[in-house]
Amino acid sequence: MFEFIWLWIFLLAPLPWLLRLLLPEADSGEAALKVSFLNELEGLAGRRARANLPAWRQQAPFALLWLLLLSAAARPAWVGEALPLAASGRDLLLAVDVSGSMDYPDMQWDGAEVSRLTLVKHLLGDFVEGRQGDRVGLILFGSQAYLQAPLTFDRHTVRTWLDEALIGIAGKNTAVGDAIGLAVKRLRQRPAESRVLVLVTDGANNGGEIDPLTAARLAAEEGVKIYPIGIGADPEEGGALGLPGLNPGLDLDEPTLQAIAKQTGGQYFRARDSEELKAIEASLDQLEPVAQQPTQARPTLALYCWPLAGALLLSLLLVAHALWPQLLQQRLQQRLQQRLQHRLQLQANWPQWLRRRR
Repeated sequence: MFEFIWLWIFLLAPLPWLLRLLLPEADSGEAALKVSFLNELEGLAGRRARANLPAWRQQAPFALLWLLLLSAAARPAWVGEALPLAASGRDLLLAVDVSGSMDYPDMQWDGAEVSRLTLVKHLLGDFVEGRQGDRVGLILFGSQAYLQAPLTFDRHTVRTWLDEALIGIAGKNTAVGDAIGLAVKRLRQRPAESRVLVLVTDGANNGGEIDPLTAARLAAEEGVKIYPIGIGADPEEGGALGLPGLNPGLDLDEPTLQAIAKQTGGQYFRARDSEELKAIEASLDQLEPVAQQPTQARPTLALYCWPLAGALLLSLLLVAHALWPQLLQQRLQQRLQQRLQHRLQLQANWPQWLRRRR
């Protein structure tokens, strides 16, 4: 169905004529010379035919040009039939720890040792892609927390941002409380039944300005359900002989993460390897969707380029129509001058030719 999105633009149609009536005539400041044979001069300039046209025919091209510009400004569009938009109603934020300890290579992926962040990218990237119908966002946190991707249905873009996350991009420390606080800020404007935060970290809170339990209490008040995931191999399995201070897995504050999950109505998960992380994905996928009113989208094809192109073409034709008589007249004058110069040259050379004949 064809329609103008901004139909009110056509109320500006009489604007040029109103301005002509209300504004004073332009004064060039030069003296005007009135002659009785003005019509003859216009005829010599090739403008007699145009002057003899009725006033409405002289203004018709400019009126058409103005209507074309108004049509383009009114945003013409072809609107298709309404199509259902899949939406489960969940708003899911994924907060991923990118502190220095996430670079520790104590995980396995396809038989090779990889860092914790690399494993998170592989598995949680698939998890994000599979959240069809959910709005998904991404928070990266280290010493500070940053919103990398707002809540959106574009899950592919969120995964791209996750894949491009770098160790230390938000600082070397771990601000778990700030990440929760930022998530609460972003989710509080959404329906209370659909606020979900998946928090992935491998350490204890040692940065930021908000205590994790305080942030969890605020999240519980706002109805945000938090699912913390503690990632990292056990100390005796993570290399470095399990000595304190050599394995970042010793820094994981599981009691705090469990308290956060309990206070917000979520569940704490422990991921020691890729298999456990896959199992956590399956558990998270069982979150019950929240029923919302079905949404619909109508595909819209913008058509403003056509009247705009017509206005441009008409402008070029009007300019060509105005300049063509002048160009033609200049061309004729040049030819006449060339012929006159040629004749004068022949007359100047005529006596010399007679003397040579004699």
